[in-house]
Amino acid sequence: MTITSPRILRVAGPLVETECPASVSMHDLVLLGTARLPGEVVAVQGDTATVQAYEYTGGLAPGHPAEPQGHPLSVLLGPGLLGGVFDGLLRPLSGTGDLLLPGVPSGTPDRRGWRFAPRVAEGAVVAAGDVLGDIAAAVRLRLLVPPGLFGAVSGVADAGEYTADTALAAVAGHEVRMAQSWPVRRPRPVAGRLPSELPLHTGQRAVDLLFPVARGSTVAVPGGFGTGKTMLLQQIAKWCDADVIVYVGCGERGNEMADVIEELAELSDPRTGGRLSERTVTIANTSNMPMMAREASVHTGVTVAEYFRDMGLDVVVIADSTSRWAEALREFASRMGELPAEEGYPAGLASQLAAFYERAAAVRTLGGATGSVTVLGAVSPPGGDRTEPVTAHTERFVRCLWGLDRDLAYARHYPAVSWTDSFSRDAPALATAHARAGDPDWAPRRGRVARLLAEADRLADLVELVGITALPPRERISVLAGRLLREAVIQQNALSPADAYSTPGKTAALVAATLTVVDRCLELVDHGTGADLVEAVDFTPLLRARESAGPAETAPVAAARDTVLTRLAEAAE
Repeated sequence: MTITSPRILRVAGPLVETECPASVSMHDLVLLGTARLPGEVVAVQGDTATVQAYEYTGGLAPGHPAEPQGHPLSVLLGPGLLGGVFDGLLRPLSGTGDLLLPGVPSGTPDRRGWRFAPRVAEGAVVAAGDVLGDIAAAVRLRLLVPPGLFGAVSGVADAGEYTADTALAAVAGHEVRMAQSWPVRRPRPVAGRLPSELPLHTGQRAVDLLFPVARGSTVAVPGGFGTGKTMLLQQIAKWCDADVIVYVGCGERGNEMADVIEELAELSDPRTGGRLSERTVTIANTSNMPMMAREASVHTGVTVAEYFRDMGLDVVVIADSTSRWAEALREFASRMGELPAEEGYPAGLASQLAAFYERAAAVRTLGGATGSVTVLGAVSPPGGDRTEPVTAHTERFVRCLWGLDRDLAYARHYPAVSWTDSFSRDAPALATAHARAGDPDWAPRRGRVARLLAEADRLADLVELVGITALPPRERISVLAGRLLREAVIQQNALSPADAYSTPGKTAALVAATLTVVDRCLELVDHGTGADLVEAVDFTPLLRARESAGPAETAPVAAARDTVLTRLAEAAE
């Protein structure tokens, strides 16, 4: 039977079954009902297609029209993404009003212009990824030959200001515009993947010192309610040294997203002098928005990141949180009648998590440049249970894990990154990178800090049983060393202008100063000074150095170290 005008057969929440013409394929976009609600084909069986609707389906009924669009679910990529706020399908939310009505948002059309400067002449032969011209924006953007296109340039626009939908060049008879469409589930092609060997500086000392991440790597941030996942990720979005930030609010509370957008708009960008929001793309798919749009939002975010990566930029994707995304997968799988696996999640959960994190990489682009996409995914295990499926599977696929500890969070220790439950598989490669950059002591310094923290934790239980005075002098100093490292180095104040961000130089200075003080304490007890005398010394200047010194200052740290060393010398007399 030939189906010419397909109709809706059944509606069950976000699951919609429609008649299926022969031309319909998996992942094709379908518009449902008179409101033309967007949906995506997720299963085809005979003459019936199962569609995953991305809007509230109230009012849809059997017999309503279904319009297959003949192409996969795609998004429009262009310079207008920078500084914008979008929903899970990358539709702009500016100008939509207080309430989002079903269907295509009636936001204000983007008629902004961007300065274009051509870099090729008519008649030049180009291939996919080659640069056709430069686009003036908050970061360096380029007009590239789209993937799959090559040939002679038959026309190129003069230097000037153009809107994103203007044809700026023609290659082999095909027009090339600033804004280009790309399917969200198809990774953009590259010339090759590169080893992830360069560090991504986040400005958070607990991360950069103990559990560093490389550009093009992957990170999971598991933590129960109230452990500070969102705060940590927001700080990284503000201060990391990536070129572009893609922040995906996937199922989180609307007030948290509002705070992110407001703070990014107020912060100055140290690179450009403008607003930090000007090089940030925000995808807001909050908990009160359609659930199934969460499923698409993480793929949308990575597709946006790959678009900027292909221009030779370093991009960070922050997904907060992947647990809410997995809940959407579970919801739809149950409606489709799939056999549930652990805790009701679909059996393909691990594969879908792997496919998401697999799109992170440092790459050689088609045009020969180098770029990267780094993915940071928050995980919200119910009750803090890290054995639940989303957390357990995620740990298998990521290179770094920043586990957040409830006890640290409740002790007002920010960031509450546990040095016992976290890891970084990037650390060995990054040690080489730091050595090449002129800091050969980075790896020994990191190892010494980790050992001192582990020793202090080992002794903590013993101290609770027998008291600190029952320990030998050197072990008492080990306990003191753990406290100094925690309070003087690892802990930060996210609300302090001086301490919210720490450069690599300041971090190294704080660590070196603290280790110098610890070594002096050990020397004193080894030469007969009582441990109680050493413990009684006022270490306040060292503990406050992180806030008395600016983000890039090291002189106040050295002064605080010298003050404490002087007090130790006086205690030994």
